[in-house]
Amino acid sequence: MTDHHDTVDPATTITGGVDTHKDTHTAAALDGLGRLHATAQFPATRAGYTRLRDWLCSFGTVTAVGVEGTSSYGAGLTRHLLEHDIPVTEVNRPDRAARRRHGKNDTLDAINAATAVQSGHATATPKTTTGVAAAAAALRTVRTSASKSRTVAVNQLHSLLVTAPETLRETLSGHTGAALITHCARLRPGTDPTGPLTAITTALRRLARRIQHLTSEIADADAELKPLLQRALPRTTAVFGVGPDTAGQLLATASDNIDRITTDAQFAHLCGAAPIPASSGRTNRHRLNRGGDRRANAALYRIVIVRMRHDPATRAYVTKRTAQGKTKRDIIRCLKRYVARELFRTLTTDLTP
Repeated sequence: MTDHHDTVDPATTITGGVDTHKDTHTAAALDGLGRLHATAQFPATRAGYTRLRDWLCSFGTVTAVGVEGTSSYGAGLTRHLLEHDIPVTEVNRPDRAARRRHGKNDTLDAINAATAVQSGHATATPKTTTGVAAAAAALRTVRTSASKSRTVAVNQLHSLLVTAPETLRETLSGHTGAALITHCARLRPGTDPTGPLTAITTALRRLARRIQHLTSEIADADAELKPLLQRALPRTTAVFGVGPDTAGQLLATASDNIDRITTDAQFAHLCGAAPIPASSGRTNRHRLNRGGDRRANAALYRIVIVRMRHDPATRAYVTKRTAQGKTKRDIIRCLKRYVARELFRTLTTDLTP
């Protein structure tokens, strides 16, 4: 006897590819045999998402859609497709060498996105943007910009002090840090608007008040982030060296659907903390991974530096590895990999329902 199994006709299955932009999305529909059915452009609106989905479904059963920029221009489309149970795969943009060889336009990018899904080259599951991770990322955006602006203002203030008239420099020479900012904010400019002393005094006062305002903004952002993260990540925020800023970044990197990351090694690669072989000839070594999410890598670095300064166990580890001939860079690389492993376990526990 011969068993008869139900098979799906590849000609009736559809793989979509979408090249996303701010105002429009260009889509391509390929069947299971890799043949192009059609391409079309749709507005990046709710009505446009519905039209794009209906257009893809008109050719057959949609098995997957490859979308470029699922966390940026394609975020709205990704949410819409997932809400209608259509699988979405994140597609990275082709490298420059490939684009030089084959050319580039929106239609080609959409076809390439669908082809990448069919060939198995694109396999990444997109982040969800409807949970606590998205909320933390939004709050961190404000905090990060305020922190960068404060750093610029502080550098400008110190630069002005270097060339300030001696009388003004001597007045402020005994103050540093927050005390210097406070005294600069209280300066009273002179009455001569054309004099350098008046201009520099005015500039120092404005910069100091800007720094104070940005410091208050950062404190407000931390006050909003801390309870949110402690409620969402109770185990992760309890880890030594993890503060609101680093926890928020790691949450944004992992996202709410952390189940898309199956091992701590994948999480380490995602954070750029997995060692990469760099051996040649008789040299057998590994080097730092410069790929992955650089902001997550910076968060791991800050955690490691805090532990190297204040954690007795980490300090003992550093002493032992230094005696073995390891450089500080190698030790930090090893510690970042260990921290990535530890935080993957806590994040998985916190974010798993």
